[in-house]
Amino acid sequence: MNREMTAPENELTHTIRNFSVLLSPTPRGARLARLLAREQLRSWGLPLDPAEQIVAELADNASTHGRVPGRDFRLTLYVVADTLRIEVTDTRADLLPRRTPTAPDAESGRGLLLVEALADRWGAAPGPYPRKTVWAEVCVRSGTALARPSCPPAGPAGRRWTTAGSRGRRTRPSGRPG
Repeated sequence: MNREMTAPENELTHTIRNFSVLLSPTPRGARLARLLAREQLRSWGLPLDPAEQIVAELADNASTHGRVPGRDFRLTLYVVADTLRIEVTDTRADLLPRRTPTAPDAESGRGLLLVEALADRWGAAPGPYPRKTVWAEVCVRSGTALARPSCPPAGPAGRRWTTAGSRGRRTRPSGRPG
């Protein structure tokens, strides 16, 4: 009477790898985020560049701008198919990331510009208050990082900046070609 039905299109055909760790919002925590990400990527057989630099920039932003005494930030890495997603969650939802003009001789202020240049896609999503998550995605395959046809497109304008994640997306073009 009861027949078991399966839908092959709903079956997972690849492994989902993930790594998550809480770190102190200090320069030491940001450095540790980069080192732990490097080792995790190495153990998965994935390329270190550009992911290691993206982790370093996002973790540094969390420890500098997202710092709240007594609250940690979280680094999460996961790979689904050919996409590595890097997420850094901090407890300053009131401070969404934004690029600001910097003087040519300034020693800081270019982190998000680097993330935009290195990532295939990046953005920020609000979490349960008081958290926000800044994320970046890189298309990868073992040993090399590259744009792949199997990676979701960034859209007609190239890279996109998303402020609301999957809840009512609001995006604007970054001005860079895809």
